[in-house]
Amino acid sequence: MKIERFEVPGLAQYSYVVSSEGKAAVIDAIRDVDGYIAYAEEQGLKITHLLETHIHADFAAGSTALAEATGAELALSGYDEGEHYHYGMPHRALRDGDAIEIGMVRIEALHTPGHTPEHLSFVVFDLARSAEVPVALFSGDFLFVGSLGRPDLLGEEAKLGLAHELFRSLHERIASLPDGTAVYPGHGAGSFCGAGMSDQAESTLGYERATNRLFRLEEDVFVKEVLASVPAMPEYYPRMKRLNAQGAPVLRSVPGGHSIAPDEAAVLAGRDDVTVLDLRRPEAFGGAHIAGAINIGSGQNLSLWAGWLLDPEKRIVLVGDSGDDESARRSLIRVGLDRIEGFVAKGMPGWIEAGLEFARTTQLSTREVERRMAESVVLDVRSCGEWKSGHIAGAVHRALGEFGRGFDSLSGDQPILVVCGSGYRSSVAASLLVKNGFRDVGSMHGGMGAWNRQGLPVVS
Repeated sequence: MKIERFEVPGLAQYSYVVSSEGKAAVIDAIRDVDGYIAYAEEQGLKITHLLETHIHADFAAGSTALAEATGAELALSGYDEGEHYHYGMPHRALRDGDAIEIGMVRIEALHTPGHTPEHLSFVVFDLARSAEVPVALFSGDFLFVGSLGRPDLLGEEAKLGLAHELFRSLHERIASLPDGTAVYPGHGAGSFCGAGMSDQAESTLGYERATNRLFRLEEDVFVKEVLASVPAMPEYYPRMKRLNAQGAPVLRSVPGGHSIAPDEAAVLAGRDDVTVLDLRRPEAFGGAHIAGAINIGSGQNLSLWAGWLLDPEKRIVLVGDSGDDESARRSLIRVGLDRIEGFVAKGMPGWIEAGLEFARTTQLSTREVERRMAESVVLDVRSCGEWKSGHIAGAVHRALGEFGRGFDSLSGDQPILVVCGSGYRSSVAASLLVKNGFRDVGSMHGGMGAWNRQGLPVVS
């Protein structure tokens, strides 16, 4: 038996290929499935089964695409009946104890509700060693290393009941599994699907029972603590739940690999149904960008913030340093942003060479922000936890994730100086403010990290 983990940085999402004797099952596949197909070819495997632990909220699942590409059986939770989100694609419904065998491996379904009502974990037996003692638990978004899944995805009315289900899953449904069982979670540190996850990618049940304090809490205290600790919920999660319940559309290739001439891009940029997405670093964006562009830099955070802040109904034109950025296009489709028109030929340099107009966003040093604070609004767009750990005196707090709800609480009467941890999120926020009519907006380069290194004062 072999277990191979696939990781999506930024979303901190883990998927797995379990294989034995030339056959393989994929658990919680991501949208761009060519990685699994390439791995199977390299290892001489036939993908026979596709499993999902639950209807995902943070990324677009690739199970339907992988089923079409490989002919593998799609096996999903049978506990979705009558729930708000339920699977709409043809599949085999799995219930407690239902098993799938691939070579010398048996994978048994175990209903572990709490994160979602239909959530399954998968108990794995290596039959070459023991048909009775499990070797691993694929725990999805139920049990993380050092944490548990959030129970509030279905809203206020459902979260209390799901929190109690989470407690029962922890203390009843996995109680018979031995301490030596390896735990392979669906996410690692950085995911918004739970709070306080460890950087460690895997664990054992015994170690979690001994060190995860949530195991030791009485039910009422457990429920209160789990609900109080949930991080902010990204705005795009309900959209992903709807998409994955029906099965994300199958993409024959990663869209957006089309070069767009600057003059054509200029016409598109003027349309209300188009988003110009600038993928460059904040300082490059600040120096010159297409007017109205939104700056979300390419890299591991692109999926999260693009999913959270961009309108999925609008077409997207990409702008980079030189041209195409396939990794960025993959990041977008992983959160269901499929309407990628293409990229500006030669990137922003190509736009400038064509003699087209461009805009600038002021990038300020920490000392410049300090000098201008008295006549400006300092807007801190970090998370609540970061804000509480220390912020600039007199600053206004509004987390970047809240920008999708509008800007009514902000005034354009004074200059706005946007601050975050490093300068990445403040550039995103500044571009959104300018696009929505705020005229005098600047972004602090280096963020609070640079502010603190300069020894400038903070309050908490």
